[in-house]
Amino acid sequence: MAEAFEAQRDRLRALAHRVLGSHADAEDVVQEAWMRLVRQDEATIGNLAGWLTTVVGRISLDLLRSRQAHPEIVYGHEHADLVVTPADDPAPDEQVALADSVGLALLVVLDSLTPTERLAFVLHDMFAVPFHEIGHILGKSADATKMIASRARRKVQATDRPAGPGREHQQVVQAFSAAAVGGDFEALLRVLDPNVKLTVDTPGGIVVTLGATEVAAGARMFSGEAIARQRPVLVNGIPGHMSWRSDGTPLSVIAFAVTDGRIAGIHIVVDPAKLASIQVSAPA
Repeated sequence: MAEAFEAQRDRLRALAHRVLGSHADAEDVVQEAWMRLVRQDEATIGNLAGWLTTVVGRISLDLLRSRQAHPEIVYGHEHADLVVTPADDPAPDEQVALADSVGLALLVVLDSLTPTERLAFVLHDMFAVPFHEIGHILGKSADATKMIASRARRKVQATDRPAGPGREHQQVVQAFSAAAVGGDFEALLRVLDPNVKLTVDTPGGIVVTLGATEVAAGARMFSGEAIARQRPVLVNGIPGHMSWRSDGTPLSVIAFAVTDGRIAGIHIVVDPAKLASIQVSAPA
């Protein structure tokens, strides 16, 4: 049984990481799956790979729902491998770094999905798990699960654009920035998706805020002393901008995921340690 589990470990870890976006959480989920396996009667398992996929899927889904129910809890560094490249005039070596970050860009996009959408999309589109098996995890029919995965796929296709920001994306972000600086609460609500997710990478860990009203209420963090010293960048393949203080030290990196003309996800990095490792120069 142990040998059979080890043969599945890498696949299970990859699956959990795609669903959760955290290497540490993925390791914990796989370990929990092993603990459940050793307590299970081997004779009751007809298909070990399928059984483990179901167990890992359910544990991951429970964890996603727990995060959504308690967004104020710091639960890990999902985007520990930060790749930031200039978006205005990338050099050849920066283009290579951007190509390596496409997978990380997808993790950022997946953060804008609901727990059921994320699980259905990852299991079906990335790991080819049949809809009836995913439905068994979600407690839904195969047809309902197919609709959930299709909705998630549309969101991913609408936001996964690592080649650079389109005009609509730029307009939405500009509208958000103008509203944030002007303190226009109503204008902020118009450009934010009702289920927008704000992720802030701080020295103490990841802090998450969910919902347009809550994000708009805290929008003062998007304005400040460094607005005049910023440049467009790609953050793990997602368009955004980087800001510096007047003395040239990095202040923040912000990336925006846009879906259907509204901002569905915002990822902010203010952790000085991570900012110091970014090799992007401040504008003159």
